[in-house]
Formats: sequence, C-alpha cells, structure tokens
Amino acid sequence: MYNIGNDIVDLQLAKTQSNWQRKGFLEKQFTKYEQKKILNSDNPFLQVWLFWSMKEAAYKCYTQKVEKRFFAPQKFECGLLSKTEGFVLFEDSKYCTSTSFKPSYIHTIAKETNNEVAIFSKIGSLKNTHIDLKIQLALETGVLSDEIVKVKTTVGAPLFYHKEKLLTKSCSISHHGNYGAFVFAL
Repeated sequence: MYNIGNDIVDLQLAKTQSNWQRKGFLEKQFTKYEQKKILNSDNPFLQVWLFWSMKEAAYKCYTQKVEKRFFAPQKFECGLLSKTEGFVLFEDSKYCTSTSFKPSYIHTIAKETNNEVAIFSKIGSLKNTHIDLKIQLALETGVLSDEIVKVKTTVGAPLFYHKEKLLTKSCSISHHGNYGAFVFAL
C-alpha cells in the first residue's frame, strides 16, 4: 500500500498558543541536529514549525503502515534538500517531504517514496475540509459525492469507499487553528 501524510500549522495560533522557547521544549521534540538548525536559523520560529510539520506528516505515513499510534517526535529526524523539499528518517524508513509556506500557515506533504502516483491536496477553512475532500474525490473518480463513504482505520486514518470499492490508496486530513488540509493518493 502507498502511504501519504500531511500536516498544517496555523502560524498565528502557534505564536499565541505554543511557546517553543520554554525550557525543555526543543530538547523533547527535536534531535540535537534539528535543535542546532533551529537555533542557527534566520527565523527560528518558522524553522521549529517547518520541522514539526515534516515530522507530523511523516508520522501519519508511518502509522498508516504499522497501524499503531505512539508519541516519539525525537525519533523522526528531518533533513532539508531545499527550502521546500526535504526528508524525514525514522528507523529504516525515509519519507520525502514537500512544504508550502504562506504568511499564515505551513503545510507539509510526506510520502514514502518518490514513486509517482496521482496526489490531490487542498487547503481551506477548517469547517469545509471534509466536504471539500468528498467533492474533490468525486471529481477525480466520477463517483457521486453522496455515495462516497469514509471509514477510519484503527489509527484513525480515513479511507474512502464507493460501495465495496476502495477509492483512495491513502488519505490524510489535518487541521490546526483556522485551517484544514487534506491530501489523498489514487
């Protein structure tokens, strides 16, 4: 199975609700390498949330594969290839990441490999995320959106079906603050 994950960070909310500079935060969430990159960055705040979104997106890929949830952000190590492209290493797995930056949010998509598959994503208001996903899925598959059924896996990852047929190879939904995002692979 092909796995995909995504994460979105509302930067305005992160500024007001999360003090990344508090004692122990960086040490608990990030590897020594990542901490060094954050502290030497021109914009440490943005670097924290870039790494966080990369880790979360990769975590969602991994948990879809092993169907088990856990909390171990330090075990996921981020690397950057460019400002928007990177990777996350976890045990024997490598996840390729692509991040988009907007003044109000950061959005990262992670996938297991560089294999080409049809990937669809959208960012919008939190309240319309699930509706928009079904509409986009209907457009891509030719199935009426009212006939698409969402079923969650044991780890909460959404799968979408039409009757008994699985429509998505993988799907990830995320939300934070005012934003919702989804990504799915056909």
